[in-house]
Amino acid sequence: MSVNTENQGNPLDIVKWIIVVALLVAAVIGNNIYGDMSVALRALAVVILVVIAGFVAAKTEKGSTFLTFAKESRTEVRKVVWPSRKEATQTTLIVLAATVLVALLLWGLDGILVRVVGLATGIRI
Repeated sequence: MSVNTENQGNPLDIVKWIIVVALLVAAVIGNNIYGDMSVALRALAVVILVVIAGFVAAKTEKGSTFLTFAKESRTEVRKVVWPSRKEATQTTLIVLAATVLVALLLWGLDGILVRVVGLATGIRI
């Protein structure tokens, strides 16, 4: 039998996730209720609530796992050697030329096959 390790987390995490959801719901509902207030104030309030919700979510087990993954991903992206503009342009042109060449070959092959099938069946298209 397999043990479900997904549910074996910190029981306090459930409370934290409830707080996160409550903060986000409060941001949405508060933005709708106070629709007559300044847009800048409402936007600031929503941003503050979302940031607080993010900090609370980061303190959960899944949140800390996500932050670790994001940091490792950022490190890996920094290691990537990106092509120069010239290399990217040349590669794009080569792909376009190869695509046009294959399209022309397929168009010609299709025309030949239509004529062959037309001759074999006696149907003219």
